Amino acid sequence: MSFTVFATAIVSAMLINNVILMQFLGVCPFLGVSKRTSSAIGMSAAVLFVMVVASAVTYTIYDLILFPYDIPYISTIAFILVIASLVQLVEMVIKKYSAPLYKALGIYLPLITTNCAILGVSEGNIASIWTETMPYGEGLFLAVSTAIGTGLGFGLVIFAFSSIRERLDAANVPKSWQGVPISLLVAGIMSLAFLGLQGVI
Repeated sequence: MSFTVFATAIVSAMLINNVILMQFLGVCPFLGVSKRTSSAIGMSAAVLFVMVVASAVTYTIYDLILFPYDIPYISTIAFILVIASLVQLVEMVIKKYSAPLYKALGIYLPLITTNCAILGVSEGNIASIWTETMPYGEGLFLAVSTAIGTGLGFGLVIFAFSSIRERLDAANVPKSWQGVPISLLVAGIMSLAFLGLQGVI
């Protein structure tokens, strides 16, 4: 696989097919953890790690176990178990080494287990990348590249959104627009901006 394929997969997943603004997956932490940039960065790092490792492990499980033994119908259950295990690992590490971040993320940290963005990337890799004829290494490379791009796109959007929300807290927003209404309006405008990138790659 060439660097061009790697870069194209990352840019496409990060900007053109952004998981939050274009596919509308992972909106819960996008709205819930984006009040402060510090918590947004911590959530982004956790999601990126879980997404990349989960994509590699789930692709491997599907290619080497589920398909050869003719049990691909349990892929969703298997993928959720992998994601849940990784989230528990991340939660233990953050709790031990960064108690303030653990407290700031709150309930949204264990909810990464049910974050549809992570499961969506794992399932999407199987649907769009995996084929019987594709060599395992090549497919794994594409799956991990897509996961890296998707995780970076998630981080980019949630960080930008949290920065805007911090500025809005100090702005003179009309009372009827304060809080959730202005946040949803900003999210819609961001989505329109990313929509302009469609067709670039």
